[in-house]
Amino acid sequence: MDMSETSRPMIDEVDLMIDNARLRDELEPYRDDSIDDSSMGRMPLKTENEYLSSILAWERAPALPIRDWFNPPLHIPPPESLGGETLSAILRQTIERLRSQAIVLTCTDHLSDRELYRLIYRDILPCCEKKMDAAGNQLEYRCVADTETWLTYYADAVERRRFQEEHQVELPAARKPRYPRNLP
Repeated sequence: MDMSETSRPMIDEVDLMIDNARLRDELEPYRDDSIDDSSMGRMPLKTENEYLSSILAWERAPALPIRDWFNPPLHIPPPESLGGETLSAILRQTIERLRSQAIVLTCTDHLSDRELYRLIYRDILPCCEKKMDAAGNQLEYRCVADTETWLTYYADAVERRRFQEEHQVELPAARKPRYPRNLP
């Protein structure tokens, strides 16, 4: 048996322990209960290091208006300055640009193109969010302003029943959204 084969797992474990100590040191200024989670003691060291790395990346990520996530910043014309076809075309381009930065819009089918464009212009683009450049991260923006809209258009039968049981209220009638979209 080659000595290097038996010593490699030991070296890997030592490397993981060194990385863990470094990550914990770097996280010290941000220390809170999420770092001291008791379940971390049950995690494999590699998984714990990935978790600590993600917390560190979150803490260090800049909070920027979403429009500034783009280079150059994403500025779109005010909704009232656009006609129907032009607005729809710019809306499609804007949604694609948002998707390019891993910003996903959900629950949009109850909104007309103009209403969705106005929401993006007024609420999404100026909104400050942490910009994480880690693979697999995405920002989901649910375009539902209230529970009644969600219950009417998006909640399935189980979610509707659960909500009714928890809140003891009459539910709005379930309806199909008026503007079905196939968003990226």
